[in-house]
Amino acid sequence: MSDAASTPASLRRRSLDAVLAQAWDAEAFTASEAMAAVGLTRSTTIDVLDELVARGLLAEMPNARAVGEYSKGRPARRFAFRADAGLVVGVDAGRGHVTATVADLRGATLATSRLTVDPERDSPERRRRAAEKTVEATLTRARRRRDEVVAICVGVPAPVDRAGRSPAHHDGFWQRMNPDFVDTFAAWAPVVRIENDAALAAVAERARGAAVGIDDFIALLAGERLGAGVWVDGRLLRGAHGGAGETVAFDRVTGVHNAVGLAPRCVDAARAAIAAGTLPAGSRLRAMDPDTLDAKTILQLAAEDDPGALGVAREVGGALAGVAAVFGSFFDVRRIVISGAIAAGAAPIIDAARAARVQGNDLPAPEIVASPLGADIVSVGAVAGAVEAARSRALDVFPA
Repeated sequence: MSDAASTPASLRRRSLDAVLAQAWDAEAFTASEAMAAVGLTRSTTIDVLDELVARGLLAEMPNARAVGEYSKGRPARRFAFRADAGLVVGVDAGRGHVTATVADLRGATLATSRLTVDPERDSPERRRRAAEKTVEATLTRARRRRDEVVAICVGVPAPVDRAGRSPAHHDGFWQRMNPDFVDTFAAWAPVVRIENDAALAAVAERARGAAVGIDDFIALLAGERLGAGVWVDGRLLRGAHGGAGETVAFDRVTGVHNAVGLAPRCVDAARAAIAAGTLPAGSRLRAMDPDTLDAKTILQLAAEDDPGALGVAREVGGALAGVAAVFGSFFDVRRIVISGAIAAGAAPIIDAARAARVQGNDLPAPEIVASPLGADIVSVGAVAGAVEAARSRALDVFPA
């Protein structure tokens, strides 16, 4: 019986995949450089390059002699990946907004649109229409067509399984957040990927953020509510129902108490200190209206060594240390990346969490760092996720 993995068709597919993977990340290259990179014979490499040109994924460039880089013998054939061969779309479908980004096949942004939605008037149908409307507006802004879209990736604040669907929730919240977007966009693109928003934060951190080159880490969306994207052994974890990294279990963890994010924890701690009259005499927090306090102001004061704000940061940092201890014990990660808008001012909390690191775990404690990617991290991850999806299916989408 023949081994299916060794059939001519499968060998051809592997050769195409290898050369395309090398080309996707390279600048203009010669056939010899491609041959050396992927380990194929010269004849096979040339044959594969010609097929990828025919598929529209590569362009043959002016040869080396024509561009003044070669003077003797046969001029080398030069090729380049065609990032403009198709489009990808990344969608951040948050609770109160929908942001869509149209990009080329390497993830370079062509246009972005954002639509604010009212979470109090939310419904599955409204969210579907909002997402479609935003993607359509972004394509128009980019002056591109729907039939050019190769892959769409949507990030939602809900668990998402491998099929792109969310499990039932007791009040229907997960179904509202992910109203089967995998079906909604099936007519828009040949490849549709739906992911939890924190999972896409992990994709973004691995691609462009604070976890490049790291195989074991957690991206912690930590603004209003904690959400964790878990990356272990070089791959994203989902779980049977997409719930890997769900944080409701923190309701039962002493010192953490719930899955509330760092921003409201800062505000609550500051208001409690004002109400109790326990702020140090020199703290500027004493003169502030507790009803108008926000986390950004508190963390800015902490960065300026305000004693009251530093006390708030220590309290919140203690809870973050507990979160890090749990994730470090469960997943044995090297790093926890504080992601989202809160990351820009999170240094005082991170410093406090490092100082309050929970002792007694046998495993080395994960380091805690801030993300450089800012408030748009889910959009960044959605584009990166769409590029990944396009790469994995490119040979199916661009036929011979």
